[in-house]
Amino acid sequence: MTRFGTGWRAALLAGTLAASMAGWGADDGHAAAAPVPAPAPDAAVDVAVDVTHGGGGALSSTGIAGAPTVAPVTGLVLPRTAYPFARRDGVVEKPFGQAVADPWRWLEADLRTSPDVADWVARENSLTTQFLKSLPGRDAFAARIRNLFDYPRVSLPRKAGRSYFYLRNTGLQNQSALYVQEGQSGTPRLLLDPNAWSADGSQALDLWVPSRSGRFLAFGRQRDGSDWRTLGVVDARSGQVLDDALEWANDTLIGWLGDEGFLYSRYPAPAQGQAYRAVLSGKAVWFHRVGTPQSADELVFATPDHPEWGHKAFVTSDGRWAVITTEASTDARRMVHLVDLRGGAWRNGQWQVLPLVDNFDHEWKVVEGLGDRLWFITTSGAANGMVAELDLGGAAARWRVVVPERRQTLAGGNVVGDRLILSYQHDGATTAVVTDLKGKPARAITLNGIGVASGFAGKPGDSETFYQFSSFNLPPTIFRLDLKTGAATPFAQPRLSFDPADYVVEQRRYRSKDGTMVPLYLVRSRRAAQAGQALPTLLYGYGGFDVALTPGWSPVRMAWLAAGGAFALANIRGGGEFGQAWHDGGRLAAKQNSFDDFIAAGEYLIAQGVTPKGGLAIQGSSNGGLLVGAVVNQRPDLFAAANPDVGVMDMLRFDRFTAGRFWVDDYGDPARAADWQVLRAYSPYHNIRDGARYPAILVTTADTDDRVVPAHSFKYVAALQAADIGTRPRLLRVEQGAGHGGGKSVDKVIAGGADVLAFLAAYTGLDAPPPAP
Repeated sequence: MTRFGTGWRAALLAGTLAASMAGWGADDGHAAAAPVPAPAPDAAVDVAVDVTHGGGGALSSTGIAGAPTVAPVTGLVLPRTAYPFARRDGVVEKPFGQAVADPWRWLEADLRTSPDVADWVARENSLTTQFLKSLPGRDAFAARIRNLFDYPRVSLPRKAGRSYFYLRNTGLQNQSALYVQEGQSGTPRLLLDPNAWSADGSQALDLWVPSRSGRFLAFGRQRDGSDWRTLGVVDARSGQVLDDALEWANDTLIGWLGDEGFLYSRYPAPAQGQAYRAVLSGKAVWFHRVGTPQSADELVFATPDHPEWGHKAFVTSDGRWAVITTEASTDARRMVHLVDLRGGAWRNGQWQVLPLVDNFDHEWKVVEGLGDRLWFITTSGAANGMVAELDLGGAAARWRVVVPERRQTLAGGNVVGDRLILSYQHDGATTAVVTDLKGKPARAITLNGIGVASGFAGKPGDSETFYQFSSFNLPPTIFRLDLKTGAATPFAQPRLSFDPADYVVEQRRYRSKDGTMVPLYLVRSRRAAQAGQALPTLLYGYGGFDVALTPGWSPVRMAWLAAGGAFALANIRGGGEFGQAWHDGGRLAAKQNSFDDFIAAGEYLIAQGVTPKGGLAIQGSSNGGLLVGAVVNQRPDLFAAANPDVGVMDMLRFDRFTAGRFWVDDYGDPARAADWQVLRAYSPYHNIRDGARYPAILVTTADTDDRVVPAHSFKYVAALQAADIGTRPRLLRVEQGAGHGGGKSVDKVIAGGADVLAFLAAYTGLDAPPPAP
């Protein structure tokens, strides 16, 4: 098989994956690894901490019978007097007639501008850094995570004209660099290296989209993990980065119009000093002409009467249509407008925007366009989604169902060559189905083992596409799919420092509080599974925003497994594993179901002998951080340790900052009485139980998180440390120069992962991992 350039081949050493290919169809999707922050610099120490290591103890027994236990932790404790002082203000409000105290509201101030908040955070980080550095096994976890990162890898390639663009990392580079080469056998050439943008890897290449000819490439530069992007342009032929600099882009698509320029989305510039806190509004679609300043950009579409609406533009591969989708929240319900680009009136600043769908009743996700035809995935008349074709070639627009609704949820799709490649979600797994453009099914791809295949990008007329397969115990392997023959061939395989066959991946089901059966993935060593050995277990969950968690690779999780632990992922309600009904079953007034499902997962793992009593740690990020905070309040006895990461912790004020107002369709609106009552009942900040014995808690956040502002974690930790909830630590770790998780450098992921795993291991009885072979 011909592969891309010798430079790329040299970076890709053969691995051990043996994939069995038979035609067309695959699992598709990915699971996001839990973002874990990295260590903060040492600060001045103003509290002496005496940490005695009683350890988690050895497992008292193995096997299922008798619910084995871990010897109780006799050290690793902190008295309340060890925590930094946080003043309590007399803030009390009475929404809907109920008094609610908020004594740590002053911690909502931006630490960049508030000396009080900055001082408190510095003292918290100092205490936490001392404590984490003293934990046994921290260095061993760091070494193992580093070893698991240290292999050459590339991203899925994108083709534009005759050029192929792809990311490449030699192993331990903080950020992957972007390369380009001409044809499959061309010499790779470095185009953009974000490692040169900052000494510490805090700037990342976040998005990159080549023009159709491959001459230019638009890219997004991310600083300190913020959701804000600065867009730039590079001449792919010469490698020259142009002077174009477009500020205040956030959650944007890039839609090229030939080589002349592109459509993108941006917000108005926020008020001075409010970039990381102000409520987002006024997102509009703009056109930028290559080589001109941002001040010359043309407004294409905005809704000033509804600044709460946001707009994004997709341009079809043939350049015929711009499809503008409008959303009012995170809910999958969109309006649609079209811009006919034929004739070139846009070159003279004439943007005729035509309405297609003028309500938020259903999901409308554009797949692709070809001439007068557009393909959409919609839930209009199909709760699980279907593919509909819009023909605009006649006097009147005509709709036609191409692929009817199925039992599985239709999550996405692409048109590649003369095929539709559709991604279906069901039961925590993703399947790729391939049809012709009339919806007639073709052959299928089969893959051995539990995992996900993702990618399948391309455009009409392409003869090939690329996808990758990964699982909990397997880094991504890239395959090339020949669309003419249907042959799928391994293209880029990882070099492994372990044998995936040493670990077993299972999918189980357990019964939740109300009798609902919930799927759960379980990963552990094959030897322990065969012996029925109870292991310290890390349970992860999310359960929100219609997001489905699927098997995916994480070096940090793999280090936990290598140390002898087990990992479980619960597909709880609120997620997208079973479509809209599953999502509805864990949001708004039904949000408690998410918490009940996660608690039931922990009870199941103990009852089945997977983990011993006292051996269960839990983790979740963002909405998953909320999940961890809520279940710790409700069942503190069930868990030995917890890591709520970048969590939404104050459910009565989440809508006051940045993107929080978009979340009301999942959480409810704190300004509505009925919703407020539900939110008050589980808000982690407001429901800490004095007198209960809490597990060890490491709260992680970052100073530049402008999606879930760190004030959520600050206030929650201040409340935890003031409460009478036992002597196990409740610590705060604030990463500097990082955000919600995206764009984090490899060094930060390694250091942060080691801190979190060492903390969780210390309270679950897990020993440090042995040195890598």
